[in-house]
Amino acid sequence: MYAAFPPRDLWFLAPLSLAVLYAVLRVGRPRIRVGALSGFVFGVAFFVPLLPWIGEYVGPLPWLALAVVMALYLAAFGAVATLTMRLRCAPVWFAVAWVGVEAIRSSFPFGGFPWGRAAFSQTTGLLLPLTSLVGAPGLSFLVAIVGAGVGACALALIDLKRGSGGRLRPAAGAAVVVASLIAGAVMSLVGAPGTHATGSIEVAAVQGNVPRLGLDFNEQRRAVLDNHVEQTMELARQVRDGSRPQPEIVLWPENASDIPPSLNPDAAELIRSAATSAGVPIVLGTLVPNDDGRPSNSVLLWGVTDRVADSDPSGRYDKHIIQPFGEYLPWRGFFRHFSSYADRAGDFRPGTGPAILTVQTSEGPVRLGVSTCWEVAFDRSPRQAIDDGAQLLYVPTNNATFGLTEMSSQQLAMSRIRAVETGRDVAVVSTSGLSALIRSDGTIIDQSELFEPALLQSPLELRDGRTVAVRLGAWPERAILLILVVGFLYALMRATNLDVFAGRRRPAGGMKEHDER
Repeated sequence: MYAAFPPRDLWFLAPLSLAVLYAVLRVGRPRIRVGALSGFVFGVAFFVPLLPWIGEYVGPLPWLALAVVMALYLAAFGAVATLTMRLRCAPVWFAVAWVGVEAIRSSFPFGGFPWGRAAFSQTTGLLLPLTSLVGAPGLSFLVAIVGAGVGACALALIDLKRGSGGRLRPAAGAAVVVASLIAGAVMSLVGAPGTHATGSIEVAAVQGNVPRLGLDFNEQRRAVLDNHVEQTMELARQVRDGSRPQPEIVLWPENASDIPPSLNPDAAELIRSAATSAGVPIVLGTLVPNDDGRPSNSVLLWGVTDRVADSDPSGRYDKHIIQPFGEYLPWRGFFRHFSSYADRAGDFRPGTGPAILTVQTSEGPVRLGVSTCWEVAFDRSPRQAIDDGAQLLYVPTNNATFGLTEMSSQQLAMSRIRAVETGRDVAVVSTSGLSALIRSDGTIIDQSELFEPALLQSPLELRDGRTVAVRLGAWPERAILLILVVGFLYALMRATNLDVFAGRRRPAGGMKEHDER
């Protein structure tokens, strides 16, 4: 499962790994505790190699603790799936349990941790185009049910070869797999139904880089801002000498201004000079102090009038979904006992209001949807931006504190999924990489490297309308959770009646079903 995720992108290993897990939870009708242990082992083997970036500069304890907690969710999955798979249509119950547990761990506790959802492994997969219909949860469901279909097909073939006369037929599992892949191929030709292009805009993304790796990347006052100003000035020089087309908007990353321009006149003057030199609006990330003493992780729009930068920002977006243990520390008194880095966590205030900024360009107003860094992992963030009228999406991020780990490529995969899910082009702009410009079909137009300055530029489509996935919103995931709860309670009642928990088991007989009554 780990190898299915970026940077390896062996997407087919996700359903194949789940096929193996399906078989483990299915063969011999294992007890509930065996299913839970199997899920836990799967979770440890998956999350431990997936998440070492958590402890890149703070030691292994947070990394391993988080990996174990995530593995406990998969232990719960193993227990629930083992039980519900005793009902009819076991592959469906496997997929329902997988998505249900993903939904829970993506929202609880502390707002959840969506990293490692099966959907985020499919950036180059055949199922990706279906994301515009079913969203990220639906894509996870398809990965799980294809995997379960493969597993069911393999078990049925083994059963038939042994001549045990089981009721399972390999055609059923094969049909699920083939139908899903055909649907993905058709959607890749159709595009994102419900959306349409209204024009395009020339977008430039600036990755200025940071002066050093680690948690102290911004300890040199104004160094990060200076890097982004310098790169923007270089962009303007290339435009003047004709080697680069004139952009309509320049995008900087999260924390591009490492000191608040509202408190530091020199920072504000540098941003104004960069916008005036480029002759177009600049959108940038910075910290903005508030009256209550708690800062906001903000994105500011610095407009340009007659090719001269405005004196003050004309728009502001405050990050809605702030990151626990980074931008705030839950249970601060408790967690400071486990790490000397605990008190370095911020005390940020989450934002409210629309998730778009309206940028005035020479081509007219452009509605820019914003999902800052951590937010792109959560379904509700890009969905709100589209509901607010976003014509393209902007993901400012700062991954400098994760060094040369795989975190950046994993996060970039999420933005590619969001592009297909929303039917929008996406600009991912990082201080230190990976920055990228992404088409609405999830393909990458241009991409930077880690910890290198970069200028990315391309026309991006402006699109209106909402995909089926955006229209449906969170309701499919809620429906799956309801189905899972009802199915689990029903299976629990049947299991109790059949003395499953007492450890008394019915005689074995191949893959036959022994709960006919």
